[in-house]
Amino acid sequence: MPVERQSPSSEDLLLEVRDLHVHFPLDEGTVKAVAGVDFDVYRNRTLCVVGESGCGKSVSAQSILQLVDRPGRIVQGQIRFHQHDADGGVAVTDLAGLRSSGRAMRAIRGRHIGMVFQEPNTSLSPIHTVGNQISEVIRLHLGVDEDTARRQGIEMLERVGIARPAQNYDAYTFELSGGMRQRVMIAMALVCSPALLIADEPTTALDVTTQAQIMSLLQELQADFGMGVMLITHDLGVVAEMADDVVVMYLGQVAEYGDVDRIFHAPAHPYTKALLRSIPNLDFDQDIRLDSIRGMVPDPFHRPAGCPFGPRCDEVIEGRCEAENPPAFSLGEGGSVRCLHYEEVTLS
Repeated sequence: MPVERQSPSSEDLLLEVRDLHVHFPLDEGTVKAVAGVDFDVYRNRTLCVVGESGCGKSVSAQSILQLVDRPGRIVQGQIRFHQHDADGGVAVTDLAGLRSSGRAMRAIRGRHIGMVFQEPNTSLSPIHTVGNQISEVIRLHLGVDEDTARRQGIEMLERVGIARPAQNYDAYTFELSGGMRQRVMIAMALVCSPALLIADEPTTALDVTTQAQIMSLLQELQADFGMGVMLITHDLGVVAEMADDVVVMYLGQVAEYGDVDRIFHAPAHPYTKALLRSIPNLDFDQDIRLDSIRGMVPDPFHRPAGCPFGPRCDEVIEGRCEAENPPAFSLGEGGSVRCLHYEEVTLS
């Protein structure tokens, strides 16, 4: 049965990212990992950010919480976080202007915005129990005593589907399976009831069955908490299942942005079309090779002067695409595409 999707309301806006640029100055040159990214995240909606490895999707997510690894830094742009109170008031904070270790960012990170990282083995401590780690989050942000933190932690472990939650609260993470560790990460991210959850490739290291369970769990928890979700993935199947809105990234830029139904049924950017052509479906003939995108992603130290996708594109406008990096042209209803083929559509 198709999912009935509601249009986002400005009253539910949680996050506005505008003209975000993140650079990594290295000895070989400067890598412009994120080069002018725009997107919005709303309450009760999931934004999926999709693209090949190295396209800048994880760096974009890390930037929101000032977690970009050094020497990377935000050099331009705004990340406006909307905090809604019970009386309908909204406080807006530009996260791009906060220090990573500053009090203001630490008050938001983990309390109002939770994050689930790609690999729990590198995010969870092997020398502290699950309970030590989840209770630290609770006590830091909610200011409760140890007994209350334990009770709330066990309740959250049960809520994310961990068997024998009281017993596993006292377990070490190396004693748990990969799926269980990822559930612990989700519990830690949500135990303070954040307004926004960022999940960076949360199922990459898991088997297919466990992946499906984790994605189903995220959908259930989103419905329970009413939170916005920003999901980073390279899997278009996950996008089709989870997304309300989609950002397609390529070489640090948003190639296309829009509602998931339009992205899948009427893609605009040649890169989006190429990604969708590479997916097998139920009618797939195994004797026919799937389409692949020709060429390679350009060297980040030597970006094309024009459209980033130009060297690999089958719809190149000779004399223009290699020279002009197109702006984002509106497609209506909040959608946009960076492609010169849509210049006339926008102007008309």
